[in-house]
Amino acid sequence: MPLEHSIVPAPEHFAPGGGDSFHLGEATRILVEPGSDGAAAVGAFLAEILRPSTGFALPVEPAGDAPAADALSLLLGGDEAALGEEGYELEVGGDRAVLRAARPAGLFRGAQTLRQLLPAAVESHESVVTSGPWPLPACRIVDRPRFAWRGAMLDVARHFFSVDEVKQFIDALALYKLNTLHLHLTDDQGWRIEIASWPRLAEVGGSTQVGGGRGGFYTQADYAEIVAYAAERFVTVIPEIDMPGHVNAALVSYPELSGDGAAPAPYTGIQVGFSALRVDVDATYRMVEDVVRELAAITPGPYLHMGGDEVETMDDEAYARFIERVQEIVARHGKRMGGGEETAKARLLPGSVAQHWKSESVRDALAHGAKLVLSPASKVYLDMKYDASTELGLRWAGRIEVRDAYEWDPATLLEGVAEGDVLGVEAPIWTETARNLTSLQYLAFPRLPAVAEVAWTPAAGRDWEGFRARLAAHAPRWRLLGINYHRSPQVPWDG
Repeated sequence: MPLEHSIVPAPEHFAPGGGDSFHLGEATRILVEPGSDGAAAVGAFLAEILRPSTGFALPVEPAGDAPAADALSLLLGGDEAALGEEGYELEVGGDRAVLRAARPAGLFRGAQTLRQLLPAAVESHESVVTSGPWPLPACRIVDRPRFAWRGAMLDVARHFFSVDEVKQFIDALALYKLNTLHLHLTDDQGWRIEIASWPRLAEVGGSTQVGGGRGGFYTQADYAEIVAYAAERFVTVIPEIDMPGHVNAALVSYPELSGDGAAPAPYTGIQVGFSALRVDVDATYRMVEDVVRELAAITPGPYLHMGGDEVETMDDEAYARFIERVQEIVARHGKRMGGGEETAKARLLPGSVAQHWKSESVRDALAHGAKLVLSPASKVYLDMKYDASTELGLRWAGRIEVRDAYEWDPATLLEGVAEGDVLGVEAPIWTETARNLTSLQYLAFPRLPAVAEVAWTPAAGRDWEGFRARLAAHAPRWRLLGINYHRSPQVPWDG
């Protein structure tokens, strides 16, 4: 039986139309909401995707009073109460496609659906106009996300990734309607962000990585470039400075922050839990204040993630005092603190975020008005091996195949945690074994689209058999985009 569609994540409501498909052609225009810079930007983004492959001019112009023929119309004015910030409505039929949303973010999410409705060849960067036509099937879609936070965490501390590589990863997130990039910027093996007031953090702490090698770091201009690129795709960057543990690179740079005042050796292994800041000296809090101040100034998003995980050299009381003092610093600079589930040991400020990864103790954060982001290691840690034969990846959280990443429900994962307590879902990719973009993509695909559907699609709209059939149709798209992927035996690949 043919698929109704191969959209990932599956839309909340899809109805096939009774009429003919709309075909892109030489005369097709992209019409956008007059006077809206956001709508114009989405139109320009869509045109940039479609022009190379189709060979069509696809001019981006202001829309008139009524949707026009032979046009992709991107219009604002959708029902905000029903669609929210990121929902959209799409109608395709005969001689037009009309996309409506309440906000530009919704237009952008809908544009990804338009993109996926077109043949996979639309992803080619070379002109393949002779392989047309370019049909959009007649349909009506009403769609909105289940959770507000839908993201991936990229660890650039264990292995460093260039600005261009991070941009390519952001493009993959955007295609699947993910809206959050959590950048793990610091760890024992490397400090990856320039801090002008503490320059040795990056210059010394950023000089190596797992297995040795030269490492690297982002200047603040580099980081701003990543943030701006993400924002154009309606992706929010959440930077993480991990503390009070996972700080060997910081202690190498500034030994006065360590317990004995001595500089440890640079660390290029993959063990955890052995390093910690000295939390009873003013120098530590001067460093934290300066780092938070500089990072907050170049981070437009609402959160700074302060890590807080796997601190094995500090008692709970000292740990909680540190977290509470750090969150006050974060709040003073206009941000809300995110942290690992361990931060629930402290009295978190309302609006904070605690990130579950292995323990139900994260529920304690709810008593203080915090929200939860769910990253269950046995489901969505995408650095785990797929199966016993997988060369890349670790296995401490188990092996995670595509079906494992897909078949779970955030509303029932933790006893006593209701759907309203969950801000969202995030898939971490730690990079102990991911040395380059190709290996990163192999770990992410095809599991990342599975997590995207968990986070976007209503539980009642998800089923494994339908998902794996739709997912298989994306392989030609990935090949044209240059995305490496694991050919999971659970997915009926076309070829």
